[in-house]
Amino acid sequence: MTAIVALTAGKFLGWSWLDPVMGVVGSAVVSVWAYGLVRDTSGILLDRTPESSDLPNEIRRAIESDGAKAEVTDLHVWQVSTRKFAAIVSIVAHEPKPVETYRELFREHEELVHVTIEVQHCHDHEESHAHSA
Repeated sequence: MTAIVALTAGKFLGWSWLDPVMGVVGSAVVSVWAYGLVRDTSGILLDRTPESSDLPNEIRRAIESDGAKAEVTDLHVWQVSTRKFAAIVSIVAHEPKPVETYRELFREHEELVHVTIEVQHCHDHEESHAHSA
């Protein structure tokens, strides 16, 4: 819109300087918009967990405090869109439960939209009992 006004004023009023000025103003507006876009989306594009999110700690606490003697050995949480996250959780347990049981532990987190869970059985505990018997 400003370009049309500048061209019209340049033609009818002889203000030929107005068109380049509007070009500079337009580029400033686009630059401010682009900076905001990059600032707001860079965390998503780089698969980064926002520092303000306590979601990784909440996932770890939910699994490790379940009483099943499970340990989170690998956890990666990243932002996939505005206030939406994905996670990969690797769990080692002496008595592993089905994946759905672990998934239920953090079902209340609606911001967690995609979760991959890997459960491994810890054999160290069984071997130590076999040697002591």
